[in-house]
Amino acid sequence: MEGGQRRDLAEKIAGEITLSDDPGGTLRKWRTDFEVAQTELADELAVSPSVVSDYESGRRESPGIGVVKRSVEALLSIDDRRGGSHIRQHARVLSAGFDADIVHDLREYRTAVGLDRFYGAIGATEVADGTYKTVAGHTVIDSIQAISRLSSEEFYRLYGQSTNRALVFTNVTSGEGPLVALRVANPTPTAVVLHGLDEASLWDHADDLARVDGYSLAVCPTDLDEMLETLREFP
Repeated sequence: MEGGQRRDLAEKIAGEITLSDDPGGTLRKWRTDFEVAQTELADELAVSPSVVSDYESGRRESPGIGVVKRSVEALLSIDDRRGGSHIRQHARVLSAGFDADIVHDLREYRTAVGLDRFYGAIGATEVADGTYKTVAGHTVIDSIQAISRLSSEEFYRLYGQSTNRALVFTNVTSGEGPLVALRVANPTPTAVVLHGLDEASLWDHADDLARVDGYSLAVCPTDLDEMLETLREFP
């Protein structure tokens, strides 16, 4: 990862922790997001695990900017040694102009891959056939955050470099919200995946709407963390 991108990501994380009403809780959120154990972070900081635990729980006074900076750098260094998958994920989202609570992941593939291969990798089931059979990228989106916070222009930026991609919506109950929102965000993507749903829970008009607009529609009941882990290594 380029130094400028890492610096920008470090500043974003540090700023979020420092400005939070619950700095310890926000530090815990980023630590768990990077899949770093308290003991591992403590080792990197050369402190006891109880110190990290006390900061995160609020038992200690809120960490100062020095502690925050060291903690953020420690998280990034640990991820770097593991291959940097979380750093790359957050850097892509940040460079696209989104917050991590709106977009979980955004990637472009080197070459287009078969849509059936994409669905198979994440355990999705197609419920409506689309016009195109390949995707060249994916975006994983929190549907409620996106619908409530993004303008139509910002919503379009979810496509990244190309509309030939799969938009994966999380935090859905029936799929009605994101599918209706897509109607005003033309052109439509190649595929839409509604995460956390099975076919029985799907909005009654979902497959009809997908066929009208020409995109493939699928449901995916796979655990969110498991799906994101798969997508970090895909294709």
